[in-house]
Amino acid sequence: MSILPFFFMPLTRSTPPIKTRHEPALPGLQFINPEGLYDPAPNGYTHVVTAPLGGAAGYRLVQVAGQGGERPDGSLPADFETQLAQALANLNTALGAAGAALDDVTKLTVLIVDHSHERLQTLSRHVQQYWPRRPAPACTLIPVARLALDGMLFEVEATAVVAGNRSRDNPTRR
Repeated sequence: MSILPFFFMPLTRSTPPIKTRHEPALPGLQFINPEGLYDPAPNGYTHVVTAPLGGAAGYRLVQVAGQGGERPDGSLPADFETQLAQALANLNTALGAAGAALDDVTKLTVLIVDHSHERLQTLSRHVQQYWPRRPAPACTLIPVARLALDGMLFEVEATAVVAGNRSRDNPTRR
């Protein structure tokens, strides 16, 4: 008997609806929206999610959603360099809320509107200021036509790995 007819049969039963999970699928997931950053819940996301990596050392993976150059009052500076500096400060705030520090960052993804050599040099200068003691993290730079907010010119997201013995209240590294 061939199984080909099975693949070409129309579906006669409807697919059951997907149930929304109210508890994390993985025990130990933490969803964090730090003070000092705006509340992203109305926009359908969380600033920081941490997940246990397992193993004897109890490392945690820290994922930071894209951080733009919004100031704590919600205003957005007009110029690229000020937005970049504020976005990196926001990234530092988000990492700290998860017990992570800039030195724990393993990967950055950077989005730049109207990317140019000048903007790349500005980014490089700031990265060197934020990671002066070691090589900078891996980084992917993606030139884009537009970001989420009108006037937004820069966004950075990050992945970090931290030892499980560091709490959100006590990040011991810069």
